[in-house]
This record gives sequence, C-alpha cells and structure tokens, in this order.
Amino acid sequence: MIPAPNLFSYRPYWAKRFGISPVLPMSKAEMDELGWDSCDIILVTGDAYIDHPSFGMALIGRLLEAQGFRVGIISQPDWASASDFKKLGRPNLFFGVTGGNMDSMVNRYTSDKKIRSNDAYTPDGAAGKRPDRAVNVYSHRCREAYKDVAIIIGGIEASLRRIAHYDYWSDTVRKSVLLDSKADLLVYGNAERQIVEIAHRLGNGEKITELTDIRGTVHFIKQIPDGYALKDSTDIDKVGAVQQPQNPYQEEPACDKAEADTVGATLVASEEGTIKIAPTIRVLRAKTVIRLPSFEAVKDDPILYAHASRVMHGETNPGNARPLIQQHGTRQLWVNPPPIPLTTKEMDGVFDLPYSRVPHKEYGTANVPAFEMIQHSVNIMRGCFGGCTFCSITEHEGRIIQSRSEDSIIKEIEAIRDTSPNFTGHISDLGGPTANMYRLACKDEKIEAACRKPSCVYPGICPNLDTDHSSLIKLYRRARALPGIKKIFIASGLRYDLAVESPEYVKELVTHHVGGYLKIAPEHTEKNVLSKMMKPGMGTYDRFKEMFDKYSKEAGKEQYLIPYFIAAHPGTTDEDMLNLALWLKANGFRADQVQAFLPSPMSIATAMYHSGKDTLHKVSRKAENMPIPKTFKQRRLHKAFLRYHDPKNWPLLRDALKAMGRADLIGNGKKHLIPSFQPKGFEETPDKIQSFRTKHTGLHREDNRKNPPPAFKKQKNVAKRLGK
Repeated sequence: MIPAPNLFSYRPYWAKRFGISPVLPMSKAEMDELGWDSCDIILVTGDAYIDHPSFGMALIGRLLEAQGFRVGIISQPDWASASDFKKLGRPNLFFGVTGGNMDSMVNRYTSDKKIRSNDAYTPDGAAGKRPDRAVNVYSHRCREAYKDVAIIIGGIEASLRRIAHYDYWSDTVRKSVLLDSKADLLVYGNAERQIVEIAHRLGNGEKITELTDIRGTVHFIKQIPDGYALKDSTDIDKVGAVQQPQNPYQEEPACDKAEADTVGATLVASEEGTIKIAPTIRVLRAKTVIRLPSFEAVKDDPILYAHASRVMHGETNPGNARPLIQQHGTRQLWVNPPPIPLTTKEMDGVFDLPYSRVPHKEYGTANVPAFEMIQHSVNIMRGCFGGCTFCSITEHEGRIIQSRSEDSIIKEIEAIRDTSPNFTGHISDLGGPTANMYRLACKDEKIEAACRKPSCVYPGICPNLDTDHSSLIKLYRRARALPGIKKIFIASGLRYDLAVESPEYVKELVTHHVGGYLKIAPEHTEKNVLSKMMKPGMGTYDRFKEMFDKYSKEAGKEQYLIPYFIAAHPGTTDEDMLNLALWLKANGFRADQVQAFLPSPMSIATAMYHSGKDTLHKVSRKAENMPIPKTFKQRRLHKAFLRYHDPKNWPLLRDALKAMGRADLIGNGKKHLIPSFQPKGFEETPDKIQSFRTKHTGLHREDNRKNPPPAFKKQKNVAKRLGK
C-alpha cells in the first residue's frame, strides 16, 4: 500500500497549550471557561453532540483537538437564519459541515418517501430537527454567516454525493453536492487523514484553493494539471455489446499474483528471456485521470449514468485507483483517489482519545435513542469487502478492513465498565459494519493493491482472502473474561458465508454471544435476485443454520436465527417475492419489521434502479431490461409478501395471487399462504390488528434480546387463530 504520514506525526498546532477540553464547547460561555477567544475549527452537524467515538463529529473533533486545534461544535442549528451559525464566532481556519451519522434524506424519509415520526440522533427522538439535504443548507448558512471562511463538507451525505448521482427523492440525477452546497472542498470516506492534513496546511498559511493533492477529497479545477494524461471512461468500459465478464469492474485479471504485479506497468523482455517490469509506467498510471461522462450527459441518459457508475466503482481501491474528472457546466470536478486506510496503531490512537462518552450537558436528562443503543457497544473495525450492491458501506468506508488492536478494544470495554453510570455488565455489541471481518485481509499485499474486484466473497470467497477467525475468537474470550463483564452480545451484521469457514468461530459465537436470537441477512431466497445483490445463495444459509442449531443444542440453549430480507430490490419479480413468502411460511417465520429497497446515492443497485439494466455487466441501449419494482403499488405488494401473515395485507395478496394464477394458495389449510376470509373485526379495527401483532408476533422485536423469543409451537397456535 502507498505510504502515508502517521496521523499523529504532525507537529502540534500552537493552540495545543490550551490542553484537553472536558467536552468540545457548544457555546461562547464554554469557550470562555476554556480561555478561548475563538475557535480554529467549527464543526456543524445534524446530530445531537454525543462525545463518543461512534459519532463522527465527536471523533473528528477529538482528533483535531489532539493535533492542537481549538474545536467547537454547532449541533442541530436552527437553519432558518444564520444566527445559530454565528454563536461560536468566526472560525480561524474553516467550517466542517456534515449532515450527521445518517444521510439527512434517509434519516427523514422512509423507502416509501413518507416522513418518519422520529429521529434517533436527536434528544428524545424528536423529528424535524434537521433540514432536507442538510449539507447544502448548513453550508449556505455558514457562507451567509462568514463569507470569507473556508467550508469543507464531509460525512456520509457528502461522501455518497461526490459526483453526479441519482436522487431517489426527486427522481432526478443531481449535481455533485460540492456544487449545490457551494463549499470549497469535499472530503469523502473516513476523513481522519484528509481532515488532519487540511487543518495543518491551512494552519501553516496555505489557502484552501491550494489543497488539490489530498487523497479522499474533491475540488474544482480550471484545467487538467501538468503531467496528467487524460483517459476517457469509454476506453475502460465501452457502452456497447452486452458481455458477461467474470469480473465486471476489471480491465485485466487482478487476483493472479503474476498479473497483479504487472498492473499499470509495461512488460519488457530482458536478454535472458525473462519478463521484467518497467517501473516508470507505474508513475504514468498514477498520473492518468479518467474522464467520466459530464453531468449534462448522465442527467438525461440512464445508460451513460450506469456506465459512469461502473467506472467509478472500478476506481475505489486505494492501491490502484486513478483520479476522476467530471464536467458540470463550465466547471470541472476533480475526484482524487481514496484515502490510504488507517493502520492498527492509528486506529488505536483515534479510539483512545479522551471521549467523555456521554451526551453534552445541554441536553439535560433527554434521551438520545442512538446513544442509548450504542453507549455500551465497542467498534472493533471498519470497512467491508462484501460489496453488496444495495449497501453504501464500501463506497464510504472502503473495502479494506481496518482493525483496532486487542489491547485497545479491551481498554475501551474496561472504560465502559468503570465509568458508565448505568452499566449492568452487558456489552451490547463488539463489532462494526460487519461482525466477523476483524483482521481479515488479502493474503498478499501486492494482490490486494492491484485487485479491482467489487467483492472478495462473491460469487464465492476469493482464494486469496484469509478467512482465519482465530484473532476474533481470541478477542471474544479475553473480553468476556474481564471482571465485571457478565455478557457480550454480537449485534453487528454477521457475514455467515465467512462464518461457516470457521466452525470454531460459530461454536464460540453461538455458545457465548447470542442472546436468544441472532439476526442475519440472507436478503432473499431466489438466485436471480441474490445475483443482483451479490449475495450468497441459500445453501450457505442452510449450512450456517445447521451449525447454529447444532451448537445451540450442545450448549443447552433454545436460540433462534432471525433472517432479514429486502423487498422490491432491482431484479425482483412478483413471483420471486411469492417464493420468498412461501419459504418464510414453510420455515415458520413471521417478519415483524420489513425492509424495502431504498436507492441510496452512488450504490450499484441504485444504478440498476435508475437505468433498468444489470450494471454488474457491461451495459448497452439494446441490453435486456431488468424488472424494477418502482410503482408504489408493486412496492407495497412486495412488502405485503414479506408480511403474508398480517391480515391487513390479505386483500391485496388475494388479488395478486389470482392475477398471478396462484389462487390455489388462497384457503384455510396448511398448504395455503393466506386464508380466504378476513378474521372477524380485523378489517374494521386496525388498532386491534397492531395490538394483536405486537403481542403475538414479537419474534423480531428489538427488545427481545434479554428474553428468548417464543417457540415456534406458539407461533403455530397464533397462526391457527388467524384462520390458517
């Protein structure tokens, strides 16, 4: 991997003499208590300020503080005017703006575009405390408050909108958020490296317009820099005949070591007849920028949009990614390659900073739901190499796993035990984006740096991937042996196709770290849908379930697997959802919470949704269209199939089954999916339906962790009462 300066190797900024703040200030009064006359950096966020490493602004703020900067926080400001954006005064260096831990549009709207009734990142869960497209609104208000102050945007909302992107809520392709926000610089991905370098360079007197060479950033250019060669995206991924390449994002094979060593190089025959690499060509590759189709081109052409998405996703590996350029009217957007992942030592340094681990005192006794959920959890890693097409983790955090050391993790568990006032001995989670990718990586750094595959586990686990779970097993054992620790739950998403490679890990997990049930995400049962998701087939799920049941029995525990599924994903037909519903019934599952596909900006599945094409393969205008559930009626139907047991859905399902020629599934026997009648009173008293469902179908409820869910025998008795 390309070397990068250690995060903590910079000479501290002069303001380090002020020392460490108990919490980062949110008011002038708090600044006065610290002896500050101004802030060097002010961070604006759409979340409540929780001084905890799971909250992005706290992590970035504490990291900048460790570098010697005076950092203030403006949390959930009133965006009706610029007044709240002036309350800490003018920052000496820059405003850092984010919508929060969640995209503001995802945070506020459901997948059916309905306004949510709560916000987990707000005191008492109150809704409406942040605007739509918060990054844009906050940036405009910062500019209004202090016109000459640099504005840097980041976080997941900015990260996933760094180029022209499809916007589900307006059903249009929008410009890069850098234009719409009128900010000076965009930071994408995990921002530690970028933000530390930016702060020090601005602190040393450089201008924001001079910061054009920082990885993981996006800015505007007037002309292509000297020394760069321009390569058109259609030279990489032609918008032409439909093909079925084994690896959809690769220009040349990348998981064969001999070929991986030659990526970006010229082969030269020596006198001895052997092949050598001309190293100067590597420099030429690093000095090549790829021109994506312009915003104006992709705005009205879904095929070109899909093409741009494919090329962009092929340039996400920090080891071989090239810069991208995209025209927006008269301006040119320059996207630098992704940041270099943090080392374990750097990860430890970030998580070992002096967080108070509690909400700011301004909130008093108010409850912040997100904090209640994560206050006793520990993040052990970041990144994901799964590459699921509907997920944004890889686009934001990257596919290279960055892990903390065992000692750092244990230190945090001990801190929770010793300082949290309401700790009961239970760690709610020991994980990250994925529960069991801790310390997993490619077996060869050269192969990893050259690889262009979008997933290390699809269509099967790459032979170059190390799947050894022994480090994670060792961590689990050491953590639960700590005095005062009664139970450690694993609540992060489990990659079960990796878990089955280590029966010892599955046994460890099932025996000690499951609280009655374990949630996993097959996402679907049908092969054609799973292939569009880049998820493993149900055979892998069956293998894992067999292990889960075996080790649960050996441990003398009654435990259940709770599978999660997605409705209305691109490529899904009504028949696919019917087959999924039949599988659910055959296996005794009655989903209480269901998820419908939400096209988040920049994801591969979103490109499918917008273009109607399978973008995992080369696209053309003549390519066969995929089934895309877009209409409200069809999306509602697909969700209804997931909740086939809900009486409210039976009228809709009856009509659909008849139209599909499957009226044989309507009746009152065990072989039928839904009954032929509505239970007395159900069609007239929806409140009763909700009450009945909450009482009797609580298999998936979040509050069942401490109490194992009811046996399936009880579920069958409920089914009889519903007329099945």
